[in-house]
Amino acid sequence: MKAPPPLKKPIKVEELLRRRLKEVGRTTAELAEAAQVPLEYLEDILAGRRRPPLPSRTDLYDRMTAYLRLSHKDLVLCATAQRAEIAPARASAPKPAVRKLLLALCDPATGRELERRRANNGNAELTDLFQRLLDVTQGIVLRALNDQISLRVAAQRTGMSLPDARLEVLEFLDLTPDLLTPEDVARFVEPRIANWDVELETGVLRVVLRVQEPRESGRRRPSVRMGF
Repeated sequence: MKAPPPLKKPIKVEELLRRRLKEVGRTTAELAEAAQVPLEYLEDILAGRRRPPLPSRTDLYDRMTAYLRLSHKDLVLCATAQRAEIAPARASAPKPAVRKLLLALCDPATGRELERRRANNGNAELTDLFQRLLDVTQGIVLRALNDQISLRVAAQRTGMSLPDARLEVLEFLDLTPDLLTPEDVARFVEPRIANWDVELETGVLRVVLRVQEPRESGRRRPSVRMGF
């Protein structure tokens, strides 16, 4: 089975998938199994009820491209164009409960100053910082998709199937600050982010990551620094 020629211009992801499934004589259920996601999730994408995931934050396009023998970048091209059409013009502020949880991880003095500035100037500055903090967290969580053993262990521990466990990770990776819930913070952010701070004059963000080793090991916590 040969790959089709590369697309000359992007089309909707669902259109490309439906067309290729028909060409190769495969079912949606077979594609879901190959991509290791629940059937309902893939059906939602094919029906246009769910936006295609962000290409840089998923392994789905690689899995589906290999299974359907698509041209290498077709799905990424289509998903990027489709998401650009539906992207909000401006990021929305997170929920107050989420803002409180994320600020609790911040240096206390900086957190108080950020709250004062938010009260005076609006949510834009804090929303941008939370997006950058979320970017760091999602970058760490993304690596979990390649750790099949840990995913299987987590699925068994919670009584989920592997596709459901993967879906939980994939859905978090596609979130923006306004869509975060307190449960997302507890499940994904707090176990990975020890604390964070920002240099208010320069905007440089410093994130200290949690480590798995016992504290008495003397190992220093890794940190990430991000400018604008």
